[in-house]
Amino acid sequence: MKMLENKVAIVTGGSRGIGEAIVLKLAENGAHIAFSYVSSDEKANALQEKLQSFGVKAKAYKSNAADFSDCEKMVNEVVKEFGTVDILVNNAGISKDNLLLRMSPEQWDEVMATNLKSVFNMTKQVIRTMMKARKGSIINMSSIIGIRGNAGQSSYAASKAGIIGFTKSIAAELGSRNIRCNAIAPGFVETDMTHYLKEGEAAKTFLDQIPLGRFGSAEEIANVTLFLASDLSSYITAQVISVCGGLNP
Repeated sequence: MKMLENKVAIVTGGSRGIGEAIVLKLAENGAHIAFSYVSSDEKANALQEKLQSFGVKAKAYKSNAADFSDCEKMVNEVVKEFGTVDILVNNAGISKDNLLLRMSPEQWDEVMATNLKSVFNMTKQVIRTMMKARKGSIINMSSIIGIRGNAGQSSYAASKAGIIGFTKSIAAELGSRNIRCNAIAPGFVETDMTHYLKEGEAAKTFLDQIPLGRFGSAEEIANVTLFLASDLSSYITAQVISVCGGLNP
């Protein structure tokens, strides 16, 4: 029997990068998948078909996780279509890196809405179903930058640090209902968002700080997500797992 046989998982920002790796990993392990995306219909539909090839139900939803009404609509449709929600992975995220001196209020607000408010939006929508079932796993994607900070990333760092505080609070609120809430803090992971890290002196600077001497992969983040989604982590809640190659916080 697969680790997530017949579980239902929602993954935000699931059509590319870390999100895509997560939905593939969960589907491979038997979970039915609902994932949100905001841009490419073609890419989302292709991924939906690929997920269905694992013998699970899968559906892509064009939905903005930063918009509360979009989240409400999506979760209602997922519960109607799939029957329940066992796993929520709050993965949607963006970066608008800039020095504070040059950062606009609009840039700040956009990062906060997509990275942090989205976690509130989706978590609030799924907990009623999870509380009724008296089970569930909520996994929030933070970042090592939310722990250590980084020049030029104040908005990103603040949003990801906020996710950690939110995670610990929700774990305390919902633990009595057998609902677990944990966060993952990836380090430097090779994705479309971080391609610039591999170029020139910047790459050497970052690699010198990583004891394992390499960038991480999206699949390595997906592996930890699978662990937190499954019963292997049944006594783990309110934790932040750094997947960063030993990067010094």
